[in-house]
Amino acid sequence: MIPLTHLAPLLWQAQLSPPDTGGLNPIVSIFAFLVMLVILVFVHELGHLLAALRVGIRAEEFGIGYPPRMFTLFEHNGVKYTLNWLPLGGFVKFAGEGDDGVYGTGSLAEAPPWRKIPVMLAGPLMNLFLAILIFAFIFSINGYPVPTGQNIAAIFPGTPAEAAGFREGDILVSLNNASVTGPNDIIQIARANNGIPIEAVVLRDGERVALTVTPGPWTATLEDGTTQSMNAGIGFSYSPEVEIIGMNPLAATWTAVTHTFMLVGAMLNGLGQLIGGLFGVTEAPPGGVTGPIGIARATGEVIDSGGLLAFWNWTAILSINLFLLNLLPIPALDGSHIMFSLIEWVRGKKVPPEREAIIHGIGFATLMGLILLVTIGDVMNAINGVPVLGR
Repeated sequence: MIPLTHLAPLLWQAQLSPPDTGGLNPIVSIFAFLVMLVILVFVHELGHLLAALRVGIRAEEFGIGYPPRMFTLFEHNGVKYTLNWLPLGGFVKFAGEGDDGVYGTGSLAEAPPWRKIPVMLAGPLMNLFLAILIFAFIFSINGYPVPTGQNIAAIFPGTPAEAAGFREGDILVSLNNASVTGPNDIIQIARANNGIPIEAVVLRDGERVALTVTPGPWTATLEDGTTQSMNAGIGFSYSPEVEIIGMNPLAATWTAVTHTFMLVGAMLNGLGQLIGGLFGVTEAPPGGVTGPIGIARATGEVIDSGGLLAFWNWTAILSINLFLLNLLPIPALDGSHIMFSLIEWVRGKKVPPEREAIIHGIGFATLMGLILLVTIGDVMNAINGVPVLGR
């Protein structure tokens, strides 16, 4: 389950248009999603394994996919590398796990915090590294897109945008004397100036045109029959207008690093707004959360809009998302294991294993329940033909 907040606007790196219908064959979408899932989880679990072996924690099995086991690929230094039937990622089985495990000095459960924490951190960090690697490859072969404005795709009727005289095909350059090159600049400027007339500068047929628009609440029925509304907005759909800058591999790698951390900041901001919206502290940002079905459909939409390059771009974005989510102190995720290890470090003694197991069990059950609820919404959206990433 992932927050989709801010993910659709961040697709500009692959020069994508917002997907409209997700028209890719569902079988192809599911296959692409499973390939992506195996890649993301494989890299994550590989991070755990490499860190564990480095700090002297024994592992019994590294599996690609989930049991039942298909066959053992090979065995090296006491670790079985297996291929399993369920193509849902992968796993690491550490010594001492399972009913037949025997706890010992080499097991994860008995390892001191200074050994366990690096092992738990290594999985999310590998997802971050994977994102950098993918972006470096994309930028080196395709260049880096620098946004120069926002291309207005459609004007919703009865909105401030229509009243101000915006037209389809306008390129919005600035709003209230501020550039609008970032994925959420328009939303933030509109909210800060709700009900206040501000100047918008657009490029229309190569000429700069100044318009006056008053951000405010609006509701519009889209072509697919769905209703979209905002408490403080302008009322048009848009996608970034970009200029492609060619790069050598070294420059592409450095840009990939800075770009990845820019996305981390944007996702943290979106996650904060999402949490604040749940408690009524801030206005909930556009988007929501989605489960496996929604992610599979979104993968199809992305490929339908931008092909193979877009698929890898989407994979990198989701890899960053997994990096952040796994560091949250949610029971059953890596962040929770790190938190318990820190508590053990501070207290100087372990949290009783049975108590920790209960907390992780309750957390896992709650997480599965939330995924089930989100999946119901994903299924309803699929039946109604509502795009996952469309705007």
